[in-house]
Formats: sequence, C-alpha cells, structure tokens
Amino acid sequence: MAYWLFKEEPTHYSWADLERDGRTRWDGVRNALAQQHLRRVRRGDKVFFYHTGKEKAVVGIMKAVSNAYPDPEADDDRIVVVDVEPVERLSQPVPLKAIRADEAFAGWELVRMSRLSVMPVPAELWKRILRMSRAKS
Repeated sequence: MAYWLFKEEPTHYSWADLERDGRTRWDGVRNALAQQHLRRVRRGDKVFFYHTGKEKAVVGIMKAVSNAYPDPEADDDRIVVVDVEPVERLSQPVPLKAIRADEAFAGWELVRMSRLSVMPVPAELWKRILRMSRAKS
C-alpha cells in the first residue's frame, strides 16, 4: 500500500462534499508530474485530502477504490482519474504552516512544490501528520 496527498479547493469540492457523496472520481488533474503520480495510485492506497485556498490544511483520509484509469470525460487517453471514498475526518486539520515549521518535511513536495496537486507521502511523513492531527492545540 502506498500513501498519497490529493489537493482540492474546498469551494470546488470539499471534504464535506466527499462525506456527503460517499465516493467520487478524482479528476481535473492536468499537471504532467501530478498525472505521473496519479497513474501510480492503486486500489487500497491511502490518500490525505488537502484543502487548498484559504485553509491550506490536511483535513481527512480517503482510500483509493480503483486503480488509475483513463478519464472517460477527457479527449486525451493519457489523462487518468482515480475513484476515492472517505475513511475519516482528521481530529484536527494539519495546516501547511505547521508542516512547513517541521524540518522533517523540508524535502517533501508539499513544501517544495506548492502547486503540485497529487504527490506521494513517505510512510514516516504519513505517520507524522497523523500524530500532528491528534496533538492537543
């Protein structure tokens, strides 16, 4: 199992929308590197849901319920999508500000490539974010 982070503007599609829907197709990814990452997603992988925009925080955990497959809405067969379902809302969101303040995250794409919408999460960083989400403020 691999770990990922997917970003979305909450005014477009939020964690609450995913909870309401129970499942969604993660589409709209057009960046070449983000598409490369998305192609590697496999059914059963865990995914952090990250709200962009004003919030800038990891807010929940999803699971991939499909492997990556060609986007049926795209004119380009190289564009892929993944189906996801919610697993749990984090006890407390983990803001980008807290992630950037922790040296352990210095080399991670979320800190280095702020506009990348799909990225792998190393297992040790996944665990660290989970601990941060459970820490008392």
